[in-house]
This record gives sequence, structure tokens and C-alpha cells, in this order.
Amino acid sequence: MAMAPFPPPPLLASHAAVRAAASRVAASRRIRVAGEDCHHHPPQVAALRRGDWVKLICGASFEDAADVRNLSLVYTLAGVDCIDCAADASVVSAVNEGIDVAASIVPEVQRPWVMVSVNDDCRDLHFRKAEFDPEDCPPDCSKPCDKVCPADAISLKRVMVGGEHAQSDPICDKLEGGVIMERCYGCGRCLSVCPYDRIRAMPYVRDPATTAELLKRSDVDAIEIHTTGKGIDMFNTLWNSLGESINNVKLVAVSLPNAGASTIDFMNAIYTIMQSNLEGYNLWQLDGRPMSGDIGRGATRETVSFAVDLTSVPDSSLGFYQLAGGTNLYTVDCLKKAGLFKARTLPGTRTTEKVGSQEALIGGIAYGGYARKIVGRVLRKIPSELGRVCIEDHPGYLLEALQEALSLVGPVKGYSALET
Repeated sequence: MAMAPFPPPPLLASHAAVRAAASRVAASRRIRVAGEDCHHHPPQVAALRRGDWVKLICGASFEDAADVRNLSLVYTLAGVDCIDCAADASVVSAVNEGIDVAASIVPEVQRPWVMVSVNDDCRDLHFRKAEFDPEDCPPDCSKPCDKVCPADAISLKRVMVGGEHAQSDPICDKLEGGVIMERCYGCGRCLSVCPYDRIRAMPYVRDPATTAELLKRSDVDAIEIHTTGKGIDMFNTLWNSLGESINNVKLVAVSLPNAGASTIDFMNAIYTIMQSNLEGYNLWQLDGRPMSGDIGRGATRETVSFAVDLTSVPDSSLGFYQLAGGTNLYTVDCLKKAGLFKARTLPGTRTTEKVGSQEALIGGIAYGGYARKIVGRVLRKIPSELGRVCIEDHPGYLLEALQEALSLVGPVKGYSALET
């Protein structure tokens, strides 16, 4: 019998509580899928068909391996179906390490699919980094960029030109630090608040050859392609560059901006391209308001409105739909008000628009910035004097983080009433 990749942590009182909560999640999942035909669909696809799929978005440009690892651990215990991360080998390994530790704590936990995110166009907002030279900043700057950054990706401190900490004379001071590149995920909030217009956005495109190699890994299950909706040629070029490596994954997701009336035509064109060598399932991520879920209630309305528009178009079903961009704790309620939460028929109709199908119109929800925010608050409480923080070494904080994750995942999965 193969040994677990990581030994289980000591069975402390708080670890027992974590195991109890996560075990109830796993038991709830088993009850929910009882009677379903799981021989034809993996459990992740069964979740899409039911409408209770949940994906954690670590961030297409977020490359802080330590945080990614801990986020993956917590949300695996909370029962997500997929974890989406940057197409970087070290980040993928961090995701899988977190999943493995979660499985060592609760062996019956379902292993989520691991998805890597790439782009076909450097204009996609998810693929950029902020950049500035702190020596160009006035030493008495109030540093609004630091205050507004949701990823704690900016670090600035005043020092004397001679190297000692500044006391009172700003003429002899300067700022040191700048953007922590592995933490910046391109939200762009710092760009507009800089009073001196010194911050630049540096876009980039993920290398298709590197991505193709990642897709050959046994611990990568899916790929998400972000497209700006500004043309088919770039998508076609990327798709052809990935070649047969696409056949190694179980799911291909395409992240779409809301392009209004032309969205369906664009989807049809992409679907035609993908059908040339797509062997797995396909999913459309409706990116209503990118990287804004941590802002508040209003952020989720655009993605729900996007979903309403697409599902109301006859014969628009080209795969599963999943919400993203602005998703947070208000998204489920907004979907319910629109009549689309786990719905198999359009509001006001008696028969499904997906003829011959028993699939939910909306397969599920992906949570990014908000999911990272609520667990990140816990991670920042953990003392870090000894270097890299492993959240399972702090069972009290692990339990608190799991409770936060369950508050988000639970309402979608249907186990929000579980006590932790």
C-alpha cells in the first residue's frame, strides 16, 4: 500500500476539529452523489452537471508559492472541485503539495483538478505586473499604492541615503522596495492612485512551449485560456501551438469577457477551432468584472448579468458555463434572484432549453480575489519568524481558515449548515 506523500500532522485538539469538519464535507459529497451515474462522468463533471461546481482561482499571475500551497490545502479541505493557478512549474507543484497535505489530514477528501491559466493576448488584464522604481518616488509620498493593493504586493520603506533608517530630514531620505513580483496579479488598482504617475503595467504572454510541457505532467488536469474577445487569430495560434498536449487534459476552459451581442458568435468560432483536437470536456468562464470580487456586493452583478444574457440565447449551449470575475459571498443570492442557481430550466419556462439534457444552466462558480482575501486574513495572523509558513503547523489557524472557506464554498455545495 502506497504511503501518503506527507505524514499527517499530530492529532492535536484543533486538528481533530479540522478533520471532523472536513470529514463532514466529504460525507456530504458522498450523500449528494449517491444514485448518480458516476461511471460516465468524473465527480468534477458531475458537479458541473448539478450546478454546484466550485473553483478556487489562485490567480493567473499570482506566483507566491507559499500562499498558493496554503490556499490549496484549505480549499481542498473545503471541497472545491478545481484549483486554477499560474502556468508555472513551481506554482503547480505548490498547488499539488497543498492538496497532498489536505489528503494526509483527511484521506477521504476529493482531490480537485489542477488547472493552469494562459493567455492568447498581452492585452488581457490577468497577465500583467505593476512596476516602478522606488528611487523615483518622493520620500515623503503617502504611499497610496501600498494601501490599495489587495495582494500585499508592494513594500516600501524610508531609509537614509547612507543606509540607516530615516529620522526627520526627508531631503536625505529615499524609498526602498517596490513591487513584490510573485505576489502582484495585475489588478491595476495601484496605477490610478499614484499621485506622481510613476507606476507602469507590464503585460506578458505565457510561453506556449512551456505550457505544453506543463500539460504533460500527471498532476495537471485542465487548462484555462484567457482571450480578450478581440479576434480569433490569436486564439487559433495559441491552440495550434499547444498541439497534442491538449489531449492530456480532462477539461479545457475558455475565459470570456462580455462582448455583448457578438459573444455567441465568438464562442461558436472558438468552439469550431477546439473541436479539431479536443478530447476532454469544455467550459466557458464568464468573466463579468475581472479581479473585483473583494470589492463588495456590486461587483458580482456584471457576471450574473452576463450569465442571464447567455442562457437566454436559444441554442447557445456549447459546453458548461461557470461564473467568475466579481464573484463573492453575494453571488449565490444574485443567481437565486435571477432564477439561475442550479436551475435546469430558464426562468418562466417549464422545459429545459438544453434539449435531452439534465444539466444545470450554470455549472458553478469560480472564486478568486474574495476567496484569497478571507483566507489571507488568517494567513497573515500566523507568526513568520521561522521563514516559510505551513498552515497545518498551526491547527488553530487552519481551523479558522477552513471555517472562512466553508462560508464561501458551502452555500454552493449545499453544506452551509455544517458546523465547524
